[in-house]
Amino acid sequence: MHTAARAFETAWDLTPMSPLDRTARRAPVTGEREKAARRGLPEAARESLQRTVREAAARATTTNDFLTRLRDAGLRVREHHDENGALDGYAVALPGDRVDRGSRPVWFSGRTLAYDLSLPRIRERFHPTVAPADLALAHTRIREAATLLARAGRTEGAGDVAALGDLLVVAAATAPTAVRDQIRAAAAAFEQASRTPGTRTLHGTARAHFKASAQALEHAPQTARGGGAPAVLNLLIALVEAVEAATAWHRAQHHHAQTRAAAQAAALLREAATLTGAPPPDRPSRASRSVPRTVRVTPAAGRGPAPPAAGAPTRQHPSPGPHHPQPGSGPGRPR
Repeated sequence: MHTAARAFETAWDLTPMSPLDRTARRAPVTGEREKAARRGLPEAARESLQRTVREAAARATTTNDFLTRLRDAGLRVREHHDENGALDGYAVALPGDRVDRGSRPVWFSGRTLAYDLSLPRIRERFHPTVAPADLALAHTRIREAATLLARAGRTEGAGDVAALGDLLVVAAATAPTAVRDQIRAAAAAFEQASRTPGTRTLHGTARAHFKASAQALEHAPQTARGGGAPAVLNLLIALVEAVEAATAWHRAQHHHAQTRAAAQAAALLREAATLTGAPPPDRPSRASRSVPRTVRVTPAAGRGPAPPAAGAPTRQHPSPGPHHPQPGSGPGRPR
């Protein structure tokens, strides 16, 4: 059935849906949405938990740090241990979210929230604390990482885009109020682009730069994070360059769903840049001329010629509406 659906999309020029590659966002089911509406909540519990857990995972450096951040955020946390007493899973619940007509909390394991929020996947993303976490170097590090990502191979780049996804989550949480909603929307759009299908390793060469920049944003004083419109604009331009590099890398690997997700995130970041009072330049700024904007990425083996440059226009497809469910969604294993 899925093969037939892909053929119909091609024949009738429909928006392609995600294949069953375990990268699609897990949306709330109808019952979860109806329950939220009955309780007068703006979103389902699953969506609130996804956002909170993803932010904790993006900032954490150890398992204990991750679990502590979940509890500090106000979530109920239940740990799962194997027969030897080692922690091998977790579940979270919103306070007050209980089974209808019952007293039992509604628990969500990490894997049922998202494929990359299981405990083993979160542990893969931990990175040692960088000292010092220099905010002044963050823009340079992000641009350098964008260039490295453009040179990444098929499996190595998976770690780079995963770390870039974490950086966007932290940037949204620490951004000034004027642009926070746009950066948060960009981070949500990039979420699928941070998950790559197939064989992967999460130790790409650009990963350390993205992780160091995320730690710099989190640990810098609040006054230094803002730095006025010029500093925010420089950060946004650096993030746009990194997301454009991720878009080109996914296009080279023929990850169609991830390419669309990354392109949408880049558009949202450009929109955020316009809110700073100085729209992003069409050409590279002086600070970024040392980093080539026109880059080539390593294509997937045996899949044709190299892709167009990162700045080349791509065909945009409308995002699927709520009446087009993602095939990858659905319940997963309890851990």
